[in-house]
Amino acid sequence: MKKLIAIILTLICYNLQAQVTTLTAGQPAPDFNLKNVDNKDISFASFSDAKGYLLVFTCNTCPVSKAYEQRIIDLNNKFASAGYPVIAVNPNDPDASRGDSFEKMQDLAKSKKYPFPYLYDNGQTITNLYGARNTPHLFIVSKTDKGNMIVYTGAIDNDPEETNGSATKYAEQVISALIKGEKPSLTSTKAIGCTVKRRAR
Repeated sequence: MKKLIAIILTLICYNLQAQVTTLTAGQPAPDFNLKNVDNKDISFASFSDAKGYLLVFTCNTCPVSKAYEQRIIDLNNKFASAGYPVIAVNPNDPDASRGDSFEKMQDLAKSKKYPFPYLYDNGQTITNLYGARNTPHLFIVSKTDKGNMIVYTGAIDNDPEETNGSATKYAEQVISALIKGEKPSLTSTKAIGCTVKRRAR
């Protein structure tokens, strides 16, 4: 019986994933107003001097997200002063993943001393708008005359285990091009990580 239940839940999760459409480069980046771990609401407008954003859907529980925690911190420390801050969103439904409750998010942000917002997406509204499928799943956004536009989606790099000394740092390549005023040649890669834990409908 337990095996049958597990199979059914897997099929439900797969079906929910299949219904999600991931936004791609060239599309507008939907705005949001989500609660940060400090209980303040955050949106793109909260960063008045930003030239763009590294919007990363990540979580407390996924081993791949854990492997990228310091790299996400490093990206913020490297690029926030240049106008490209990190905004992290937890896409997992806390009923489907108990370790991703708002309280657990607060604990993690405090223990890791996150220098960026870590937002709670109640009801997974923004997660589904962007079509985030994995943790982590990165969307790089640029401010343009047409508004906030997505310029890249996918992985942070191609080295989830951080064992490849010649890893390709996708996020850094894209942001470096934007800082130079250039159009990034790389617009998408396959996101690496756990599937987003969606609420059963």
